[in-house]
Amino acid sequence: MVNVNAQVDTDTASASRVTTPESNAEKEPKPGVRRPRAVVAAVERYGLVFMLVLMTMVFASLPESGEAFRSSANVQALLANQAVGLSVALALLFPMAAGYLDFSVGAVSATACVVAAAGMSRFGLPAPAAVVLALAAGVLVGAVLGLLVARFAMNPFIATLGMATLLGGAIFAYTDGMQITEGISGGLTDLGSLTWFGVPRIVVAAAGMAVVVWFVIGQTPLGRHLFAVGSNANAARLVGVDVTRVQFLSFVLSGLVAAAAGVLLLARQGAATSDNGMSLLFPALTAVFLSTIVIELGRPSVLGTVIGVLFVAVSVSGLTLVGAPAWVSQVFNGAALLVAVGLAGIGRSRRGAGHG
Repeated sequence: MVNVNAQVDTDTASASRVTTPESNAEKEPKPGVRRPRAVVAAVERYGLVFMLVLMTMVFASLPESGEAFRSSANVQALLANQAVGLSVALALLFPMAAGYLDFSVGAVSATACVVAAAGMSRFGLPAPAAVVLALAAGVLVGAVLGLLVARFAMNPFIATLGMATLLGGAIFAYTDGMQITEGISGGLTDLGSLTWFGVPRIVVAAAGMAVVVWFVIGQTPLGRHLFAVGSNANAARLVGVDVTRVQFLSFVLSGLVAAAAGVLLLARQGAATSDNGMSLLFPALTAVFLSTIVIELGRPSVLGTVIGVLFVAVSVSGLTLVGAPAWVSQVFNGAALLVAVGLAGIGRSRRGAGHG
């Protein structure tokens, strides 16, 4: 009984301390401090959006680039050329949400491109069947990676990079370094070259993929489980999440979306090449890392990825139109990737210090 009363007295005292105005004054930030913090938070969250708008305005107004940059032909080409890159970046979101980087997505896209082209050109399959075969190939690769990483605990860097190398070699062996150009469905190439009411069809297809990925990641239990596992796998396991299954599915979904990107690549190019897909990987990595420093800070997102893709595309297009040399694209992508990774690391450190 004494202990109960003592506890009541302690709780009462604690309550009085919590409700004391002086205590609230100590905990609440001063009005003069609150505003700078809000400004800093807004800059962190929307800084890349501001930079995208600024770069667009600059290149649209410069005498050297303005007229060409503002033309509908340039806008259509810019959007259509980024549709495949965005699709590859979307494939990265699933394993990245679960705490992994999948370095095989570019190679999976290139493989799916070759599978679909070979299905139509060399085996006479109708376009829908060839596309399904390409998607199945992506799912198969994702399942193998999921087993290696989730079930057998293989290092994901080694597993995905090894798979990318293996697929690149298989592509070259099958194509013998040649393009597959004959027998590609006209309906598929129309998807990559024609427009609907002035909007490139391939952009509509990529936007549809983005909506589906956004729904899965942001609106389903699987998406919540992906981020829970990526944040703390042990804690997720303690609350009943099947961590192995979630990790496995992250690679399967990555393979599926990467294969769909490969189909769009075939539609855009009208042919399959012996490219190993590495040229698709690094722009996608750049976009996904940029997504972690915009809108939803600290985590990859579909909207942030779209903004990252557009930022790099607008910048490179504008620099090219003002006369920058051909190597500017690679340099800009590499610099943007380094900056994005650095800023993401700084942001995590600051948030960790703030919680501490």
